[in-house]
Amino acid sequence: MLPWKRALRSLAVLLLTAAAAVTVPATATHANTAISTGWNDYSCKPSAAHPRPVVLVHGTLANSVDNWLALAPYLEHRGYCVFSLDYGQLPGVPFFHALGPMDKSAEQLSAFVDKVLAATGATKADLVGHSQGGMMPRYYLKFLGGAAKVNALVGIAPNNHGTTLSGLTKLLPYFPGAEDLLTAATPALAQQIVGSDFMTRLNAGGDTVPGVHYTVIATQYDEVVTPYRTQFLSGPDVKNVLIQDLCPLDLSEHALIGITDRIAFHEVANALDPAHATATTCASVVD
Repeated sequence: MLPWKRALRSLAVLLLTAAAAVTVPATATHANTAISTGWNDYSCKPSAAHPRPVVLVHGTLANSVDNWLALAPYLEHRGYCVFSLDYGQLPGVPFFHALGPMDKSAEQLSAFVDKVLAATGATKADLVGHSQGGMMPRYYLKFLGGAAKVNALVGIAPNNHGTTLSGLTKLLPYFPGAEDLLTAATPALAQQIVGSDFMTRLNAGGDTVPGVHYTVIATQYDEVVTPYRTQFLSGPDVKNVLIQDLCPLDLSEHALIGITDRIAFHEVANALDPAHATATTCASVVD
């Protein structure tokens, strides 16, 4: 198949996914955020060793359960109080979230952090997010007062400066109505395109805000947030990590680095407790 035909096919898949997302029957059961895995336990009190609760922020088309079936237990096992939320829901669309306007999603995150802090008695939380979930909290930190309530933001494959989807979004002007469809059907997808009004506002005046520790964990095999180096942040309290620099054998792409990659998880743990950080290597997969 010619390269331009492959690009058009990929763009068609993107648009069909967006269209399908708003036609899912409303009768489907919503994912339960208070599942019996041990996280989202509002009776959990942070320990002296880990005094801040960890709030997990899922990515686009994910939810508070499926994104964290591996990382939540990983952190719980290390003594953290772990919580996760659903956000960016569209009416009648179960399971597949983070599709609504990201400024509204940031408001949901703000309310959830307040709830977690009230339940745990902690003064600040740490945020760990995958994909959109690693970027959207920056809006909360910058515009909604989140910097006073958050110690650290750890972004796993975050879409920090907009994505070209390997150049596919550059084709949108050639398809009249395509961008309007994305905006109407799934606002968060349109907002994540490089150069969008949301991305321009988010990054105006600098990537970070004072008082928050930032970590970005990226993979060179990311096929969604492209080019992958656009995930990295600039600022005085930023650590940018390319997972292949820690383990050249790690082949995780955009989804796997946040869902199953224990090498990335080890680096998350280091970011949450830098005073007790240990070297992340290929052997961290069995840590």
